[in-house]
Amino acid sequence: MTVVEIAREAYREALPALSASLVGGLLAGVVLGGMRSELRAVEGLLVLVPALLATRGNVYGSLGARLATALHQGLIEPRVRGGDERLRAAVAAALVDGLLVSTLAAVAAYTVLTLLGLPHASLLTLVAIAAVAGVLTGIVLATAVVVVVFAGYRRGYNPDTIVGPVVTTTGDVFGLLFLLLSVRLVLALLGGGG
Repeated sequence: MTVVEIAREAYREALPALSASLVGGLLAGVVLGGMRSELRAVEGLLVLVPALLATRGNVYGSLGARLATALHQGLIEPRVRGGDERLRAAVAAALVDGLLVSTLAAVAAYTVLTLLGLPHASLLTLVAIAAVAGVLTGIVLATAVVVVVFAGYRRGYNPDTIVGPVVTTTGDVFGLLFLLLSVRLVLALLGGGG
């Protein structure tokens, strides 16, 4: 293949996913814009949002890369089976990593806001919000990554090309939706932004 043919193939594979990513990013912006009251109720939450979104991309992008490599090497088949230990282990590791990194992001945001003397919610509130959002988003992202990587591979697409935009879009849209849900749930359970 020539360089031009390789470039055409890469654009053919990536353009639909990138287009979906653009639309998803706009939807995520709409959700964030609708979170004004939640952002006011939980001081410091806005500092946490970029960290949570970035870590989702890192954790679940790595899951996609692991699955793509395993497919290319023939270590896993492009179908979901309950007995596939490699697939189960990769998904479980991503879910645990997602929960841990969400918790660490909340602790880091709390620490930075405290050191800077800026107003912030309690550590418990920030950690609870981040953990609930991390679990819910992780379930959706892990499912989306597995489905898209396997379906794309079966259709002849390079999973490495499509997993990035899919993780970004899904993580942004569902990450913010579940963050909104988590804030409302935690505030209802803990009683305020504390």
